[in-house]
Amino acid sequence: MIRTVLAILCAILLISSALAEDSASVTVNGVGEQVTVTLTMEDDRILRVEATTDNTEADERGRESLELISSAMIARNSVNVDAVSGATCTSNAVIAGATEAWLQIMTERMGQEDWMMEMPSGDTQSIIEEIVTFYGQYGDEAEGQINALLEDLKAVDPKAYAQWSAIMDLWKEEPMVHEGILPDGLPETDELCLVALGFQLNPDGTMREELIERLKVVLASSQKYPNALIVCTGGGTAADNPNATEAGMMARWLIDNGVDADRVIVEDHSLTTAQNAIYTLDILEKQYPQVKQLAILSSDYHIATGTLLFGAEAILRDSDLLVVSNAAYKAPTGTLSAMFQAGALIELSGDVETAFEIYYETYDIHELPALDAGAPISEGD
Repeated sequence: MIRTVLAILCAILLISSALAEDSASVTVNGVGEQVTVTLTMEDDRILRVEATTDNTEADERGRESLELISSAMIARNSVNVDAVSGATCTSNAVIAGATEAWLQIMTERMGQEDWMMEMPSGDTQSIIEEIVTFYGQYGDEAEGQINALLEDLKAVDPKAYAQWSAIMDLWKEEPMVHEGILPDGLPETDELCLVALGFQLNPDGTMREELIERLKVVLASSQKYPNALIVCTGGGTAADNPNATEAGMMARWLIDNGVDADRVIVEDHSLTTAQNAIYTLDILEKQYPQVKQLAILSSDYHIATGTLLFGAEAILRDSDLLVVSNAAYKAPTGTLSAMFQAGALIELSGDVETAFEIYYETYDIHELPALDAGAPISEGD
């Protein structure tokens, strides 16, 4: 089942002495909605969990998930339940609210230090997922919870703590986006590599206008830095043409427009930005060890995600590669949410199933087919 990736996942502490009925209400920000959860406990049992959303346009699956999650908590006498498949974000909002309400009740009853001593520390992967989804959902408002989780991670896996502390610092840095062409001051040698991120192809395998506009930025930047290598990254996303790949089409366009073919590297297996990072770094580290600095080239709304994921992947593999700059096509539309970025980081951490649950529910640009963990499509890429 899909791992619950929001909130502090903890078992309910059984309290031996009889206690009065206590309630706490918490409102949390979901994706495009606010969810209010009221948790009521009697003695050591969860008596009621009432969850409501302010989203008047919530679909049937979303409304049903409120009831399913609430019922599961009561049945298991625990806020540590699985998210409802197909309604992960709403489910996780309920779990986050119920967990916070439970914490309030426990703190009021016992004092914070007493019950925190009894809480399980969790395993490395679950802590990592809690950290990134807390930040994806709440941003800097969750600093206290994130710092506490990082301390938990430090206790169970010091190396992972060092890596994810660095990744969280990177995530909080908003990159300056350079429109149209790379800025001055980058290496004039093949120490620099331009990373051209793909975009979903038309069903027949031709390139969409947005991808062509991205390539114009790549071309201008490649002319400014004529010794830099260029990675075109993106796999097969043409519904009716299995032979076409984003990277292949991009490389052909660049070469047709005057770029020396010896400069162009094709990575044509990736289907998400996380995979762009993984497969590109695989190629560069094995075949182009002279490359030390990367510049991300994409649409403006995609630069922060690309910078984060390539930087995070370098951190996770202890690579010396650095993302040092970017250039962007200013797209008329398009956004990628922080929660989407959280999903991508979870994919880098190895939990593809949970990542695609998040992708499916937070994907917010362009009309694309439903994502599937077994056969993903590029999210830009």
